[in-house]
Amino acid sequence: MLAILDWTVGILTILYALLLMAYRYWFGKLKSFEPEEAGQGLEPIRFSVVIPARNEAANIKACVDSILAQDYPVHAYEIIVIDDFSEDDTAFIVKAIGHDYPNVHLLSLADYYKPGEMNSFKKKAIEKAVSQAKGDWIVTTDADCIVPLKWLSLYNAYIQKNKPVFVAAPVMFIKEKGVLNEFQLLDFLALQGITAAAVGAGKHSMSNGANLAFEKSAFIAVGGYQGVDQIASGDDMFLMHKMKVTLSNRIGYLFHPGAIVLTKAMDNWKDFIMQRIRWSSKARYYDDNSIFWVLLLVYIFNFSFLLLLLAGDYSSLFIALAFKTFFELFFLDPVTRFYNMHGQLRYFALYQPLHIAYTLVAGLFGQIKTYTWKGRQVK
Repeated sequence: MLAILDWTVGILTILYALLLMAYRYWFGKLKSFEPEEAGQGLEPIRFSVVIPARNEAANIKACVDSILAQDYPVHAYEIIVIDDFSEDDTAFIVKAIGHDYPNVHLLSLADYYKPGEMNSFKKKAIEKAVSQAKGDWIVTTDADCIVPLKWLSLYNAYIQKNKPVFVAAPVMFIKEKGVLNEFQLLDFLALQGITAAAVGAGKHSMSNGANLAFEKSAFIAVGGYQGVDQIASGDDMFLMHKMKVTLSNRIGYLFHPGAIVLTKAMDNWKDFIMQRIRWSSKARYYDDNSIFWVLLLVYIFNFSFLLLLLAGDYSSLFIALAFKTFFELFFLDPVTRFYNMHGQLRYFALYQPLHIAYTLVAGLFGQIKTYTWKGRQVK
């Protein structure tokens, strides 16, 4: 029996190593976008920056201020904050900013819907904002994010040069002290590295709603979130996939360190697990089969470590764990250099048991369990 298990784990290890080698190869082919000449002499694109916000009184001002500080013509962008039934002063803070900055607007979901009428509040918030937006392009971020100075300028140059309909871009957690923050940084570096590699190679439909842009007319052309609006999560990836298959694969990735949007990591382990359960909950709805098979391989590979442990096959467990660590470090090396976080790898091996455990828990409960997010019970 142990021989069969060892052979199975060996095959899974080879498949996992090949997958990471492919991601490393695709990531290595990415070239940093050079914006110097792109868009020069052309009218700047009019952007509508859309920010869904629920109970973000502690973060929303810093987020909006970072957008207002852009080196982009103020007449060429607006900011639309959609208050998602907040129970704090989020709306009040946005209104106060709007008094001083006429390009800052507040919408409220409560003016259009009742809380029990929907399961995906964020999708409804974005749809409502798009319907009111004056811009030709929609850029989304989250209320707990800080955007870089040249954020919109880079988007403008990239879009003018490449003519996409959807653009994904890099996101990273803000670095703070503590084991939880360090673990989240490592995990998120891997996710962001895979996103950049896969999108750049034209493989998976992956993106993060904290930093993406899409053409308003393209959103309308694919019917917005129609067909996926009953799914609580996935406002970013489902929309990207619809545009990819409908609009001639005109998908881009803005690979530039000046485009990295910073966002807050979770403050405690419970919120971290709930966030990952929320992310994994949409896996069974993916139409992009390549993502489904990758996620299945990753889950089964991590599950094999539990089987080895329960079977008492410690030598095979150690060997498989060593291979897992080596190939993940091989992939993460250029990724951490792009994000200027290469020092995060110093304790990488020590976090492996934790990473395996959380992968199994989040992957399982994401498919069978409701979860709590932003004070709501979500199906």
